[in-house]
Formats: sequence, structure tokens, C-alpha cells
Amino acid sequence: MSKVAVIGSGNVGATTVQRLAELNIADIVMLDIVEGMPQGKALDILQAAPLIGYDVDVIGTNDYADISDSDVVVVTAGIARKPGMERDDLLATNIKITQQVCENIEKYAPDAIIITVTNPLDIITYAALRCTQSDRNRVFGMSGLLDSGRFASFIAQEINCSVKDINAMVLGGHGDSMVPLPGHTTVSGIPLTSLMDEDAINRIIKRTVNAGAEIVGHLKTGSAFYAPSAAIACMTEAILKDTKRIVPASVQLDGEYGLKDICLGVPVKLGKKGAEEIIELELSSQEMAALERSANAVKEGIAKIRP
Repeated sequence: MSKVAVIGSGNVGATTVQRLAELNIADIVMLDIVEGMPQGKALDILQAAPLIGYDVDVIGTNDYADISDSDVVVVTAGIARKPGMERDDLLATNIKITQQVCENIEKYAPDAIIITVTNPLDIITYAALRCTQSDRNRVFGMSGLLDSGRFASFIAQEINCSVKDINAMVLGGHGDSMVPLPGHTTVSGIPLTSLMDEDAINRIIKRTVNAGAEIVGHLKTGSAFYAPSAAIACMTEAILKDTKRIVPASVQLDGEYGLKDICLGVPVKLGKKGAEEIIELELSSQEMAALERSANAVKEGIAKIRP
């Protein structure tokens, strides 16, 4: 049986553990610095197993030694956004947390594939890569798949169709500069631009960009966790089952799309070795300009964490 460690037992972490358990693909360790929290939530999830039908081990712990031999480590630890906050407002605190987490991953699970979730995601992913000194296929961020899921859900509502028929694509940074691509989004193979007019597409793009903030505005005291945990579970399953799914994720670029020394959301092929291949889409000049603007916004954040 494979093993997955989830660092952080807040809403995102705990819901991720629940989704992974229900997939029945790995034993799971949930770790948090708060004593009792991961233990209690893990017991609750484990006791649901006879009712739902999964048969995996789920433990909660405060000891990093328990993540040893993990195949995948998901990093959700960090503070969440509150109303009025931008993702970048979390930077200083979450960078420190990420560095501590990565030091322990390198100590106890040095061969694990790392999926970062903590915001600001692209900058956190870059920091995790620097901290672990890993190959870029081993450390990457969950962002584009979540943003693409949000884009798809809004499209389905707009044209009243099944979400299963929509293949949506969102590139760029996980923030206000993200780049939804209607030209690379299809509904049962039909280009989105053939089904919706420009005004409707632009309205949905705007809502997609602001989707996280919309949820934060409703919740008041937290941020999204159901959809993020679903994206994490999809990515983890692709890795453990070696399915070679192609999904957008935040990965370090080394010349792809004309960009270097940056983590940014682009399509990648996920398998047992992690982000095994970066897919370069043919972008229009307008799309490429938007991606470059997004990259510049991420670079500004990265500059803040460089010595």
C-alpha cells in the first residue's frame, strides 16, 4: 500500500485526508503542530471507513518521524486568507512555516513527491524547491487544476450542461493575474468560443479570477477547502496510479514559455515520478502577453524571499 502524508490538519488538510481515504489508494498520515487536532480528526475519518467502505490506515500525529517512507507529501500548513487579504499578504508567515516543513520532509521523507498547497502558492512552491534542493519534477504546486475546476463549474452553470463534458484550462500564477484560456477550453470537444459570446466569457473569466476571494467573502473566517482538497486528491491519485494525467500545476520553468527561474501554472503530465513532462501550448500573442504579466507578478513575490 502506498503512503501519503498531509502536513496540516485544518480545513484543507483534513478534507484532503477524507478524500484520499475514500479513494482507497494509500495509507495516510495527517500531521499538525497542534496537539490532539490531527489525532481526533484522523480517528473520526477512520471510524467512517466501515460506513463508506474504504480500507486504509489513517493516523494523526505531531511527530514528523511518522511521515517516513511517504510516497507523496501534501503541504497545506499555513495561515488562511481573511476578508480583504490578498494571497501575497500571507507571504512572510507562510514562508517560515514552509521552510520548517520542508526541512522535516528532507529529514524523514527525502524521496517523497511534494505537492504544495499553501498560499501564495507559486512563491511557496519556489521556496520549497530551494529549501529541498530537489528536481522540479518532485516539488510542484496545486493551483491550475483548482482554478480550471472553478472555470469549468462556472461554464457549466452558464450553458446548462454537465461539468463532465468540460475541459477547462487556466495557466499562470494562482492569484489575480491567472490566465483562463477560453481558446484551449472545450465542451465535449466543442470550443468554448463557439458556445458563448465574448461578453459572457469575459464575465466568467472575471469570476474565476475572483473565485477564491468570493468564497472568503462569504465565509468571513476562512477560505475554500472542498474544491482545493478535490484538486489535491486528483493529483495524488494520478501520481500513485501513474495515470499520466495532463493537468495545470505550478512547476519550475527552465525556458518553457520563454520563462526561467520561476514557478508558474502550466500543463504537466503527472505520473509516478511526479511532474514528468511540461506541455507547451501554442498561445496567441494576447495569451502569451497575459502569461508574461502573470509571471512578472509572481517574480515580484519571489524577489521578496531571495536573500
